[in-house]
Amino acid sequence: MAASKEQFNKDGFLILKNFFSKEEINKIYTEARQLFAIQIKRVVGIDVDINDRDTFEKAMFDYFQADFTSFVNTGKQVQHLISMHRLGTDERIVNLLKEIGYEFPTIAVRPAMQFNSRYLSKGGSHWKLGAHQDWRTGQGSLDSVVLWFPLVDCDADLGALQIIPASHTVGLLQADTSGYTGSIQDALPEEDYVQTSFEVGDLLIFSAFLVHRSGDNITQNIRWSIQLRYNNMAEPTFQERGFPMPYIYKPEENLVTPDFPKKEQLEQLFA
Repeated sequence: MAASKEQFNKDGFLILKNFFSKEEINKIYTEARQLFAIQIKRVVGIDVDINDRDTFEKAMFDYFQADFTSFVNTGKQVQHLISMHRLGTDERIVNLLKEIGYEFPTIAVRPAMQFNSRYLSKGGSHWKLGAHQDWRTGQGSLDSVVLWFPLVDCDADLGALQIIPASHTVGLLQADTSGYTGSIQDALPEEDYVQTSFEVGDLLIFSAFLVHRSGDNITQNIRWSIQLRYNNMAEPTFQERGFPMPYIYKPEENLVTPDFPKKEQLEQLFA
């Protein structure tokens, strides 16, 4: 795969067709929808068919409006699907990282699933990200990469990523760090962006310095996708900086559900 490494270093990204099987991606997609369906039934009162896309996603929108806190919690639980984490350690990914030059690949941050729609957004934010470089939030090895792939066929209409080829070598651009990703402040020519398009199973791997942004999802549907991030522990400047880890995971100090659980509930569970 030497030619692919050369292409990756030149463009800052590769799109690999049919990298995963449709079946393994659909398993993750199915489990995510099953989790949401459990809470949709509880909150909205609908026993929805997850395979009826339009009806299910309309129920997702209703659930979002009816119980935002529960929706957010379910979205967080989706991030811990075993099927998604298992894919993140797949030998195909490890081999791909080695083929582009990684000597010592590690997971930079836990896998992340996104379900983007203007109808799943408070105040119009968080569903469409402007131009940014992912390295700013990860601050890992200089050759850190992001793997992005959709759980559904994803074209321009559904808001597939827009990228600027070769922008990974322009340096870390100035950004507004008040937001989650750090929105780039420099004016970037619209003609520099390239619209991507994917079928289920396709994979985009790109440098964490590559400038990219969300496309414009003009449909009534949700753009379901996953991103995986990796660092190269053999990269010299990462070693010299002492392997910084800017992501912070910590437990809630107080009980999320007050006065829970009761002694009787535990006795009944383990009877």
